[in-house]
Amino acid sequence: MREPTFGQILAEARRKAGLSQKQLAALIKKDDGRPISPQYLNDLEHDRRHPPSEVLLSQFARALHLEPDYLMLAAGRVPRDIRAIGVAKPEVVDEAFRLFRKGRK
Repeated sequence: MREPTFGQILAEARRKAGLSQKQLAALIKKDDGRPISPQYLNDLEHDRRHPPSEVLLSQFARALHLEPDYLMLAAGRVPRDIRAIGVAKPEVVDEAFRLFRKGRK
């Protein structure tokens, strides 16, 4: 069974929260303070756009009651605080994945 895509996770969480695309889009604000468009959200949910910035991801997580790190991982991003501790070092990445895989068994 394939892991769900970022868009599938976003769509499922939105439905579980009982929100329409229009309602959720109104809650997510861009840098200029304006909400994202429902069409942009639709594109995200159908994986027609790359996952958004960390700022928008954290807003999605809050609005949808998801763990921010889970949504970041689904989006293929490493949270800023993790990057700051040296995730670019191969030994850090190896250890993190080793622990993650151990926890899944």
